[in-house]
Amino acid sequence: MASDPSPTAHQRLRSDAARNRESVLAAATRVFTASDTEPSMREIARRAGVGVGTLYRHFPTREALVDAVYRDQVERLTAGARTLLEEHPPARALRLWMDLFADWLAAKHGMTDTLLAMVDTGDISLAHSRQELLSAIAVILDAGAGTGEIRTDITAEDVAAALLGLLAASGERGHHAQAQRLLDLLMDGLRTRPAP
Repeated sequence: MASDPSPTAHQRLRSDAARNRESVLAAATRVFTASDTEPSMREIARRAGVGVGTLYRHFPTREALVDAVYRDQVERLTAGARTLLEEHPPARALRLWMDLFADWLAAKHGMTDTLLAMVDTGDISLAHSRQELLSAIAVILDAGAGTGEIRTDITAEDVAAALLGLLAASGERGHHAQAQRLLDLLMDGLRTRPAP
């Protein structure tokens, strides 16, 4: 009777599969960010350094890949708020989080059509994602209010609306420097000021 593969071999296979999946997710995020139109699955596999069969094993449809990239980015944003607060004072953490938010918006460039179709069918809930992002902003605002660095009359909804507005105006490729200046201006407006 043939023996089962050793746990080490099984763990190695699972480890390789997890690495491949992460590689595809990272490559897909980069490709979606750089593309004005939706890239082919073959191009994403090539950029990930895997065969197209490996890509389809992890993500059997374009929708499955877009869903995974979208959820991964939302998770990075929400986890990023707490991580940044552990490493930086609240005002600095918020400004760095704004850069993560800008990257998240940019990653949607090459998957807009599929993403919108998935929103229409209910496969992706923008309301749920919005709530997660607002909670991440609120965590940083609360920490900043606690240290006195960030104004207390600002809501997470205010920050999200300001970010969406300024990044819509300056988020195109080639306008990175302008977007950074506008994010700095927004952050200046969120800081507390000594009474005159």
